[in-house]
Amino acid sequence: MRLREFAVDLETPLSTAKGDIERREGFLVAVDAAGETGVGEATPLPGWTESLGDCRDALADLAEGDAAADADPVSALEDGSLADAPAARHAVSLAVADARARAADRPLAASLATDSHTSLPVNATLGDDGPEATVEAAEAAVESGYGCLKLKVGARDLTDDVARLRAVREAVGPDVSLRADANAAWDRWTADRFLDSVEELGLDLDYLEQPLPADELDGHAVLRRLHDTPIALDESLAAVPPQRALASNAADVLVCKPMALGGPDRVRDLAARARDAGVDVVVTTTIDAVVARLGALHVAASLPGERAHGLATASLLDADLAADPAPVREGRMRVPEGPGLGIDVSALFS
Repeated sequence: MRLREFAVDLETPLSTAKGDIERREGFLVAVDAAGETGVGEATPLPGWTESLGDCRDALADLAEGDAAADADPVSALEDGSLADAPAARHAVSLAVADARARAADRPLAASLATDSHTSLPVNATLGDDGPEATVEAAEAAVESGYGCLKLKVGARDLTDDVARLRAVREAVGPDVSLRADANAAWDRWTADRFLDSVEELGLDLDYLEQPLPADELDGHAVLRRLHDTPIALDESLAAVPPQRALASNAADVLVCKPMALGGPDRVRDLAARARDAGVDVVVTTTIDAVVARLGALHVAASLPGERAHGLATASLLDADLAADPAPVREGRMRVPEGPGLGIDVSALFS
């Protein structure tokens, strides 16, 4: 097992209700399994995963053969040694899955599901800008082919957020899907007012994502009962056991970040449970570098359904670790046809 530390800056800081995201730091992991070398990525994001330091320690223990980690990447996925380090576990899980798919000479998505998609629609993410800038960004995204837009809300006054959404809806028309992501910024009274406003205006949101704090499952369940707008959970999946979130009837949609959940295997297991419960799944990144983005794309492509996923985050980075083999074109991402993730491992570690 080999490690490479990296850092990539965002082209422009991404404003959210939790603050600005300006830089992403993490680790590439190369793992030998099934006679091939696979690659994974750990890019921690505080609030969703362990810290960068804890991630470094978990991976270093494993790479250096620490007894607690059993020195075996495959065993570490099963023995719980990475349970408290989801980003580190994601890197190892993705690397092992990549190696096994390479050994089978199949794209990772096709190795995970025989009926996997070859391309997927993705949403464009719009930051917390004023109405004019938000409309300008929305119109540019639609002109480039996006059929689904996600707006960050919750960092400003509620009436301003409603005005932004209304302006975007009027600008892009009724055929473009709109999502709003509050990043757990509101209390139930504020979220209720927001939903009353957007429903009275007929803004027709695809869903409202994480309006309340992560552990307030009962509050999200109440919002679901009182309103027609679907409710999605994101941060809650990092704060409480995902099975508890499903059992609470708090969500119409689960927003699954492979990095936060601990790897592609964890996402697929949760997606199967969600499907049985009648809950949809959308796969998103944590604004990752190319390896983790490709992993999320393959995982999303292995799931049933044609809902837009939150994978179009490459453009947010000022630079990347390698050329992206799955750029967004006309609002879609095509799954690389090569074995595994479809990226050259040796080039990443040269």
